Amino acid sequence: MPGQVDRPVDQTGLRRLNLSRVLRTLRSDGPQSRALLARRTGLNKATTSSLVAELEQRRLVQLGAVVAGAVGRPSQPVELRGRAVCGIGLEINVNYAAVAVLDLTDQILFSKRVSLDVVALGQVAAIDLLADLATEAIGAMRDEGSWVAGVTAAVPGLVDAENGIVRHAPNLRWREASVAERLAGRLDLARESISVDNDANLSALAEHAFGVAAGASDLLYLTGEVGVGGGVIADGRLVRGATGFTGEVGHMPLNPSPADCGCGRKGCWETQVGLAALLRAVADPGDEVHDSARDLEQRLRVIASRAADGEPRTRTALAEIGSALGVGASILVNVLNPTAVVLGGYFALLGEWLAEPARRELTGRVMASGSCRLVLSDLGFTAAVRGGAHAALDRVVADPSIAPTEVPHLGGIA
Repeated sequence: MPGQVDRPVDQTGLRRLNLSRVLRTLRSDGPQSRALLARRTGLNKATTSSLVAELEQRRLVQLGAVVAGAVGRPSQPVELRGRAVCGIGLEINVNYAAVAVLDLTDQILFSKRVSLDVVALGQVAAIDLLADLATEAIGAMRDEGSWVAGVTAAVPGLVDAENGIVRHAPNLRWREASVAERLAGRLDLARESISVDNDANLSALAEHAFGVAAGASDLLYLTGEVGVGGGVIADGRLVRGATGFTGEVGHMPLNPSPADCGCGRKGCWETQVGLAALLRAVADPGDEVHDSARDLEQRLRVIASRAADGEPRTRTALAEIGSALGVGASILVNVLNPTAVVLGGYFALLGEWLAEPARRELTGRVMASGSCRLVLSDLGFTAAVRGGAHAALDRVVADPSIAPTEVPHLGGIA
């Protein structure tokens, strides 16, 4: 009818939305009184108190210490309970596999990284390794009485996030990898709690949530791995594109030399600025920095030490890569107009020598000069795995009613 206002008819669904509204507010704004929560969420005080009580029962929030006010009754802030619920992030890349566990306040509860040749390991064995890492993390969290909200795996390549399938990861040499299904078959978790996404997307989410560009409404994250990917946040939301494959920026044809790329093409940007290009430029094949059995960060520290000592080959290579990085970034900045470009992975760890030549190129090539800042991630190689854990927690933030009122593996009311 004309003028009729649509109203939710499902009261259960409406309550779930309101539970989520309260939990999101606490997650973004921190502890606050029930009265302040009511004002910020637009809910009345009685409804807010009822929602807080249910969130307490589900072990998602708790009441803090009583704070005496100058006027009126003392208030008791509502705060996230933290360790009672957690999300697990997994990551697989050319040189390593990793796991990290975050609580609702995004504090790290558990982390582990294994250095190995993932390409040689093969697709199935690599996914099984991720399952082993997840199983170890799940066991550790359950021993502490924490409920696992979900698992999100980060993979470099074209990821069909909706179906949990890696369609093509050229640097891993994976095709049509049903990562979510295989993980579900190995883990003591429901299939709907397991997801897969592109590593750059998850890194961008991590930076937006708690990194150096936290809260920036528009940002571009650039991975510094064997492959170079881009995660784009626009108006506070992750940009996925028509088919979900946004961010394959490493395959822009920018290298004037016909260098072979892992994707099968020639001249891609990552053949200039990817990790493999760095290692080739700074040292001969027999050098220790090429030893894939060593932890990647240890090898990068060797490169950083040589650069700090003024070693000519290292300095020249980093200056050239920094300039090439800036050229590619300038194209993306002119198209996307972000407020910040965040350099991650090895770009951040060697940022002392890469950032300045990159900034010079940005300054000279970006039309809206001065509108975008170039910053170095402080999350290093943990951005994607932490972004995965943060994304896994979004499952319970979106619908707090899925959180149990007791811990199933321990039994009894929590």
